[in-house]
Amino acid sequence: MDRNIAYWFAIHTRSRHEKQVDMFLREKSINSFLPLIRTLSRRRDRREFVDLPLFPGYLFVNMTLNSMYDVINTRGVVRIVGNDNFNPTPIPDKQVNDIKLLLSSNVKLDPYKYLKNGVRVRVKVGLLMGVEGILLKRKTNYRVVVSIDLLQKAASAEISIAD
Repeated sequence: MDRNIAYWFAIHTRSRHEKQVDMFLREKSINSFLPLIRTLSRRRDRREFVDLPLFPGYLFVNMTLNSMYDVINTRGVVRIVGNDNFNPTPIPDKQVNDIKLLLSSNVKLDPYKYLKNGVRVRVKVGLLMGVEGILLKRKTNYRVVVSIDLLQKAASAEISIAD
């Protein structure tokens, strides 16, 4: 990896500190991405919509290896996720961009279990055009499951089979 090229990395945060870490990183001018989904929260006396992390305990940063020290020393950061000997491992741009596209399309998005096998598809038309994932049939509808392989986490959105 080139030390001067920015790559996407997953950041593991302290429990329920994702929004704070995202704010601290932005204050340091570090490009971060915290995927949030709007869900209905039921309190004892009321119901309200709240924005919760799509991948609890994680967010993404686009950084060079030279800025790694600034990220690690951000309050609330536990570690930069890696898959071998704790070395930080970049996440392919396509996976992060697909999650961004799912969020920006305003379709109902749900966390989903990580799928390794299945029929891989690319959505060709509609709001999710260009998204790649695994096609899943649920009763009478279809869903596309987009995975972040390094985290072994996924999100799904309903699609028309014609897309």
